[in-house]
Amino acid sequence: MIALTEDDVKVGHALSELAIGACALAMLPATASGAAILNPMFQDHAVLQRGMPIPVYGDASPGSVISVKLDAVALATKADEKGHWQVVFPAMAGENTAHRLEASADHGASDVAADVLIGDVFLCGGQSNMAFEVSAANNARAEIASSQDDAIRSLTIRQKSSDTVLDRFADPVHWVSAGPDTTGAFSASCYFFARDLRRKTHLPVGIVAAAWGGSRVRAWVSASGLSDAKMETQDLGLLALRHTQPAAADGGWNAKWEDWWRARHGHGTAPWSPSFDAGGWKVAPASLGAWALWEGASPDGFVGQMWMRTEVTLTAEQAKQDAILDLGSVTEEDESWINGRGVGGTAGQPSARHAIPGGVLHAGVNTIVTNIFCSWRNCGLSGPAGARAVRLADGTTVPLSQSWRYAPMQPDEIAPQLPWGPIHGVSVIYNGMIAPIGPYAFKAAIWYQGESDVHFAPLYQRTLGTMMADWRRQFRSDLPFVIVQLPDFGPHPVRPAESEIADIREAQRRAAVADPRSDYVVTIDIGDPDNIHPTNKQEVGRRLSATVGRMLFAETSPAGPRPVSATLGDGAVTVRFAGVSGEIVSFSGAPTAFETCTGAAGGCHYATARIAGRDEVRLDTGATRPARVRYCWGDSPVCNLSDNSGLPTGPFEIPVHAAAAGQ
Repeated sequence: MIALTEDDVKVGHALSELAIGACALAMLPATASGAAILNPMFQDHAVLQRGMPIPVYGDASPGSVISVKLDAVALATKADEKGHWQVVFPAMAGENTAHRLEASADHGASDVAADVLIGDVFLCGGQSNMAFEVSAANNARAEIASSQDDAIRSLTIRQKSSDTVLDRFADPVHWVSAGPDTTGAFSASCYFFARDLRRKTHLPVGIVAAAWGGSRVRAWVSASGLSDAKMETQDLGLLALRHTQPAAADGGWNAKWEDWWRARHGHGTAPWSPSFDAGGWKVAPASLGAWALWEGASPDGFVGQMWMRTEVTLTAEQAKQDAILDLGSVTEEDESWINGRGVGGTAGQPSARHAIPGGVLHAGVNTIVTNIFCSWRNCGLSGPAGARAVRLADGTTVPLSQSWRYAPMQPDEIAPQLPWGPIHGVSVIYNGMIAPIGPYAFKAAIWYQGESDVHFAPLYQRTLGTMMADWRRQFRSDLPFVIVQLPDFGPHPVRPAESEIADIREAQRRAAVADPRSDYVVTIDIGDPDNIHPTNKQEVGRRLSATVGRMLFAETSPAGPRPVSATLGDGAVTVRFAGVSGEIVSFSGAPTAFETCTGAAGGCHYATARIAGRDEVRLDTGATRPARVRYCWGDSPVCNLSDNSGLPTGPFEIPVHAAAAGQ
């Protein structure tokens, strides 16, 4: 559901009042309209977490007395002033027997969840690789046909972005058992993990999938979590301001964007200024559409930011009316100006519309400038030319000129992203998809995300750690996390070079190493350099199952060699590994993809490496004194270090320390 933009509020005030009233009604306790009093997490075919106290909760009329039964165990409580209630049942052992959960209120409302199982429940979150369905995975037809298992159950949370915290899901959710008619729509990574785990435990497995393609990690963290961590402070302030003063929030956003540009380019004439000389910009095709196609490339051929500029000619009578700038369909986020005045940004909306402040338009030629950020495909302005216009208060429209000029920004220039954007904003997915879950009991969380944070890698480890702490607060437990390290995607490196996707992999590894209740899964060998959505999700699931088995079920499954230290001495760096099964091995010759690096940018060089004992690799350094060692760096590096388990050593970067005296 897309929220009304500020321009809609200004032009269609009556319509927005109706929408606000509808939202207010939707926020009332569910029982005000006679709906269920159990939270939607508790319904037919649900799976409850074994071996820990079981919170059960919901909404009823404020002050009402609630009676809840799980089989023969009965509890009672009272709904608070907002209508929220909760009870906690004692822990139960896992079993394949169906249970019954009942709730009733003294005002007459009642609710039942039948065929409830007790087993292990996992929250599977992330972006498109977690949303990736079984129907698109390797061997999908056979996998789906053979998937019947009533004890594997999935609940998928529909995509919902919200500026405010929601108590209830915006769209219905349902627990569904695996089978030929249902499994195809399950998260593939999560399903194959659940299937492999169930084969070992023989107990029910529940998976709750909350994923949104293209989303940044900051969108999955609550406002309070970010605030406590002193992160995204300015954007949180703008988001809060937008609830009461949308025009002021837009003004603050314009100022932030422009300050970012000037910090990089100085205070000269900016590209959004009418006086800026855009004569050197290229002329776009009249049909516009995906800008990568203008150069004859794939629609996926450009990721980054693009300046675009055109004009609209108005009469004096037209210029003095209230108006909206309509850019049509924008993929995927814009910041726009008219005659050098910022009019705000939009993201993820069917039409990018901007309210035009009074006094901005004038008779004659008006300059329209927009800067578009796009992270994936079909980037640019699309749709019919007539959709791009200035829409006047008297109901008439003035089409924008079909003559557009454009200029790409530098690849390393990624502007701040809209705080209320549906997938890149702050806290908006947490509000709409995680908060409504409530304090459900989970065995662990599985996180598969990071592609959309490649431009913000320096913040990723901290933000991911903040998200883990935030979810633990919500679910009131020391929730374990398993992080899927990003697979190979993009060009094979031919020389040492910087890589944003490698930076994210390292941030994921460090986040897991720094958190005693977390681990990570290496996938550098099972991706696809030509496809950001690799289809071998069966192996992802198998490695997830092995990792969860090690962390939570005292299994001895291997993880592959993990770096411990790098020590300089006698003209070589010795890299030591832990978790080695048997001994370290290298496929097809000596170990490759090791780099020794000085502290300076561009100071990395491929190193000659050899295996030195069961858990060490030695790197020749000659006369240089490297400050750090990198392994398996780049978008799609070729990495051959493993051990007797056959699992790869994943990418890493660690500091080099001098050997202690006597070593």
